[in-house]
Amino acid sequence: MTAPAIAVSAVAKRYGAVQALGGVDLAVQRGEFFGLLGPNGAGKTTLISILAGLTRADAGTVAVMGHDVVSDYRAARLSLGVVPQELVFDPFFTVREALRMQSGYFGLARNDDWIDEILANLDLLHKADTNMRSLSGGMKRRVLVAQALVHRPPVIVLDEPTAGVDVELRQGLWTFVRKLNERGHTIVLTTHYLEEAETLCHRIAMLKAGRVVALDTTANLLQRFNTHALRVRLATPIGLDFLPGARDDGHGWVEIPFESYGEVEDILSRIRLTGGQVEEMVLGAPDLEKAFVGVMHGA
Repeated sequence: MTAPAIAVSAVAKRYGAVQALGGVDLAVQRGEFFGLLGPNGAGKTTLISILAGLTRADAGTVAVMGHDVVSDYRAARLSLGVVPQELVFDPFFTVREALRMQSGYFGLARNDDWIDEILANLDLLHKADTNMRSLSGGMKRRVLVAQALVHRPPVIVLDEPTAGVDVELRQGLWTFVRKLNERGHTIVLTTHYLEEAETLCHRIAMLKAGRVVALDTTANLLQRFNTHALRVRLATPIGLDFLPGARDDGHGWVEIPFESYGEVEDILSRIRLTGGQVEEMVLGAPDLEKAFVGVMHGA
């Protein structure tokens, strides 16, 4: 039986009085585009640090492509590329020199063709001979992505890769990452941009306080919280007893949940009958943000 791309079993990690991970179990299959979501402090970065060998778990095991990250660490490191949250770079080298050095760490002496392909796909070719110190924050983040890919790892972890990045880079990055996934690379994404996870990820695990509180396909998670919402801004406040589940946000907007679009006409009719005057209206479909909030509040 083929080992998963990532296998995490009963992993626990404590920092003093803080239980960062409290027995995490999950498996990411080969070729998946997998989302790892959670609020700040949920344990995502700790789990990634254990996966990358930067931190040792107190208990449990982690394997990458069947290689234990402790007992078979060389093979595990070769199988993994990580794009960290922090902008960590060497200020003494150009972009190309940095990527050549990163290649050397993995024993790749002649890797320029692949480096050029990465640079082209990340729109970095025109910066190839620029010193890292001279790059903008967005460009430095592109280089971090390039460094994670330079040894062609089968498993790629993207830890908040688009934080502080402009829209053009974000779109270009996702086009390239999708292409890598289509070629068979396993992608693990952590992000606070939930629309990215909803669009890209096949399955999603949600962490809260160091534990997995939801693990399912994206479609199933959305289905669990499939209520639509009608948001209306009213000219004057009205009583909401006649609208089941309606919620006033205190700023003139009222949100009313509904199951099918056929109910919208009836809701608006009820508002008019009570003297309400609708000034603005927005229809909202189920999305991952609603699912995320629902899971976090219910966990």
